[in-house]
Amino acid sequence: MRTRRKKLSEKEIDQIVILQADHDDGWEDAVKVTRQKATALSLPAIIASRAAFFARLHREASLEDWVKRIIRERLEIEEAAFAGCKKELITKNNR
Repeated sequence: MRTRRKKLSEKEIDQIVILQADHDDGWEDAVKVTRQKATALSLPAIIASRAAFFARLHREASLEDWVKRIIRERLEIEEAAFAGCKKELITKNNR
C-alpha cells in the first residue's frame, strides 16, 4: 500500500533547495556558453537614409535601435502569419 506524501508549501520547498545547494553531488557539470557574434548588414545608401529619417521621426535613440525594433516587430508579424497558415493547413488535412 502506498503512503501519501505531504504536499510541501513553496516556503518548505525553498528551504530544502537552499539546504541542498551546497552539496556538489546535486549539481551537473558547468556548461560553458559563448555569446553569439553580432551580424552586420549592409544597406544601400538610399535605404539607409530613408531608415535614418524614420528613426528620427519616431524619436528613436539611434538608427540601430529603430532597425532592431522594426525587425523584431516584422518577425512577430511573420511568425503569427506562419502559425495561422500552419493551423489552417492542419485543419484542412484533418477533414
